[in-house]
Amino acid sequence: MRLTPGSKTGSVRPHALLYPLGVWAVMAVVAVANGVFREVFLIPRIGDYLGHVASTALLVAAILLVSFAYFSRTPIEYGRTERIGVGVLWTTLTVGFEFVVGYAEGTPVSVTLGQYDVLAGQVWIAVPIALLVSPLLFGRYLAR
Repeated sequence: MRLTPGSKTGSVRPHALLYPLGVWAVMAVVAVANGVFREVFLIPRIGDYLGHVASTALLVAAILLVSFAYFSRTPIEYGRTERIGVGVLWTTLTVGFEFVVGYAEGTPVSVTLGQYDVLAGQVWIAVPIALLVSPLLFGRYLAR
């Protein structure tokens, strides 16, 4: 049984955002494991920059895989507004987490912001983009 989406007015049902909180927690654990893998395995073997690029690519792939798995199995039929809400929720939680961890570690905000500077060769921006668009992409096509 599929739970139907919010009304045509663009309403968001609370449970439509509650379940994705758990999915984000899974993604957060995957991201931490990815960071450990990057620091212990990738960077010592291929260097700092390539390690970060490879790690980012792996994390984006993992985000897409987890999102695909969730939206292909959820009994909730998400409306467009709800899919946008899930993407915004996941992105906001992730970016907020990065800044909070950076602050707790004593990392200057300018350094954390620098991770989003694509003109400086940074690729991290791909992660929040994947988090933002994956619910729109998979939520729509897998619900059919």
